[in-house]
Amino acid sequence: MDLLKEISESLQKGDDAKVGELTQKAIDEGMVPKEILDDGLIAGMDVIGKRFRAHEIFLPDVLLSARAMYAGMDLLKPLFLRDEVPSIGKVVLGTVQGDLHDIGKNLVSIMLKGAGFEVFDLGKDVPPEVFVDTAEREEAGIIGMSTLLTTTAPAMGRVIEILKERGLNDKIKTIVGGAPVSQDLANEIGADAYGYDAANAVDTVRGIAGV
Repeated sequence: MDLLKEISESLQKGDDAKVGELTQKAIDEGMVPKEILDDGLIAGMDVIGKRFRAHEIFLPDVLLSARAMYAGMDLLKPLFLRDEVPSIGKVVLGTVQGDLHDIGKNLVSIMLKGAGFEVFDLGKDVPPEVFVDTAEREEAGIIGMSTLLTTTAPAMGRVIEILKERGLNDKIKTIVGGAPVSQDLANEIGADAYGYDAANAVDTVRGIAGV
């Protein structure tokens, strides 16, 4: 079997030891790191994303595959730094101020990394200014915000207000998601996009980024 296909299939099975072993073998054989990432690790995570979206697999399966992806990424990261391989886009991500829930946000973060994005994960209970300051500093084109509490939804709107105040709303796009969030709410607060689940959020971010 083709080595990259083996990496992809081992990742889909959540076999982190095998993914690490095969990734090292690919590196030793002189394969281009970006090829290992795109055609091995990301190809595998793409399948996982599609299966998760179709409800064929569940959150524990995604987390196992994510762990396997990191086993490969840890080996590739020094090579990317050496070769200065660019990501396909930068995303600032976080759960908004007042909310301490982060399972959904963490899943989006994992899947965005698996899709080749550079993710600046700010964690939970993130003040509006921190989202915008980080996006400005890191030159990120997208801010992703999550909440599980209806009471914290206004914090999402405040991030968008700050972007407008600083004249950044054309340069930095926003996507919102979480249990109480809807397309109507996204429209109401002026968000550029709404992700109804983790897999959809990744597809939507790809669309915004044009990749």
